[in-house]
Amino acid sequence: MTTGLLIILLLVLVLPFAVKPVERQLELFLLVMGIAAAITGGMMNRELLGHAFSDPLPITLTVLIAGIAFRLFYRQLTAGIRRLRTVMPDRLLYALLVILLGLVSSVITAIVAALVLVTVTGTLGLARRSEIRLVILSCYSIGLGAALTPIGEPLSTITVQKLNAEFSFLFNLIGLDVLTAILMFGILAAVWVDPPENKSDANPPPPEPVSSIFTRSFKVYLFIMALTMLGAGFEPLIREHLTDVSPGTLYWLNMLSAVLDNATLAAAEISPLMQFDAIRAILLGLLISGGMLIPGNIPNIISAGKLRITSGEWAKFGVPVGLVALVVYYIIGIW
Repeated sequence: MTTGLLIILLLVLVLPFAVKPVERQLELFLLVMGIAAAITGGMMNRELLGHAFSDPLPITLTVLIAGIAFRLFYRQLTAGIRRLRTVMPDRLLYALLVILLGLVSSVITAIVAALVLVTVTGTLGLARRSEIRLVILSCYSIGLGAALTPIGEPLSTITVQKLNAEFSFLFNLIGLDVLTAILMFGILAAVWVDPPENKSDANPPPPEPVSSIFTRSFKVYLFIMALTMLGAGFEPLIREHLTDVSPGTLYWLNMLSAVLDNATLAAAEISPLMQFDAIRAILLGLLISGGMLIPGNIPNIISAGKLRITSGEWAKFGVPVGLVALVVYYIIGIW
């Protein structure tokens, strides 16, 4: 079983970067790998299938409804961004975008924050490299900020449920770490995202057709289903080999959340018997690593799909940023 699961993990890590058809059909590929992992891990049963079909529904409906709402208010939103660009320096606007999306994602959910991101980004007329940098830094911010409340993303919901904790538990535990990271990602956006040479070139594209909204929602459904299968399939491996591992080691091993569902990893690793320091280390490792690759978080997959960012383009910038952030937080707060 262990060998088979490790082979599947290797395929998930390598093929999206090495094979173009796999990259273009990432959701279907991950679904196939998820089914294979669930069968190999001995976790394929009626209960898992029920979760795989039902768990994606709330997120998918949110994406669908938000997509339609953004289409209806698209012109007002883009007009507001254009007005802001006339009264605010571009670099300050980029920093505020990253920071504000990170702060509100815990209330409006990470999915809605990602939809706001791709809509705003389309109005800025950025060069390709700057656009990718702004999107990745924003997704790091969104993924971290959404974890501050149980309603922001699945990871925070599962963590609070497992610990039977109060609504403000996560904010009290990792709030300072997350807010500091959001601020730093905003500063990096101001430094690393170059404004376009000619603002008049920043003409927003037309609103996306309704068919694209439904297609994206379906892809999100497949993506969540795939991650549910993958997470369940790897759960025996995680429980067998990671239950007695120190928090600092788990912090680094949680780089797996770059390709696996961080909510499932949290469900497998976090226990009410753990000290708060251990829970904090696990959460920070999961949240930071989730921004490194496209499959690591829902905002990543939404933004990359909408803006046609490839796995290679994402990894080229996302991985170094994530590694530096992991090292900084390990030295300051974990070690």
